[in-house]
Amino acid sequence: MPDVSPTENQIHCVTNFQDLVCTPFQGELNAMCWTRAIRGDFSEITEKVELHENMAVLNQEELRELQLSEQGQLAREALLHDLAVLKAHGASPILNLIKHYERDDAYPFFPTDVYSFHVDRSPIPTDTFLCTYYGEASEILPNAQAEQKVLVPEIRNELKKLYGGADEGFETFLSDYFFDLHYQPKPKARPINLGLGHLWRIAVDHPGSQVLPCVHRAPKEKAGQSRLLLIC
Repeated sequence: MPDVSPTENQIHCVTNFQDLVCTPFQGELNAMCWTRAIRGDFSEITEKVELHENMAVLNQEELRELQLSEQGQLAREALLHDLAVLKAHGASPILNLIKHYERDDAYPFFPTDVYSFHVDRSPIPTDTFLCTYYGEASEILPNAQAEQKVLVPEIRNELKKLYGGADEGFETFLSDYFFDLHYQPKPKARPINLGLGHLWRIAVDHPGSQVLPCVHRAPKEKAGQSRLLLIC
């Protein structure tokens, strides 16, 4: 099970895919988890795929061609099943094999890479789906425990220096460069680890959304261990 408090109003756990995609987000609820114990050796898949870069997409044809043990085959079947049900739902899932993401060092006082707590934004109504099958799992930061970085006075002052323009264009600048998507934990905040094998649906910032977007981040990977992640 993921490390979720039963009193956490932001997260709701379900036991099947239909409930995962059909249960509406409302009130404080902006994260849905299909909790499950999936079978198979996902580490075998990460070991069988030759990774030449820091991150690669594992397509279905390549996945099917892998020579795997019985446990590896079970893992492959689980991956293909998740890809199929999400595609049938209308999503565009991809499998990523990740050594590490590129770090953002353009603004040392304000990194905007996926290791920073952030929300997703879309111009159309949508949700983000993600599942970590192997490696370090993603984290959610409860909205009540998160502070938008652009509202922190010290950070905001640095951003204004970086912007250097008329005040009326500052908010557009923050949005154009995605600064407004990033958050920092409040004192005593407790991020929630999403665990392995659970399929999550999290709320996105989009026009007409009735709930706050879900604040989340990618974990720092362990040296020598790749992550196997489904996301869409």
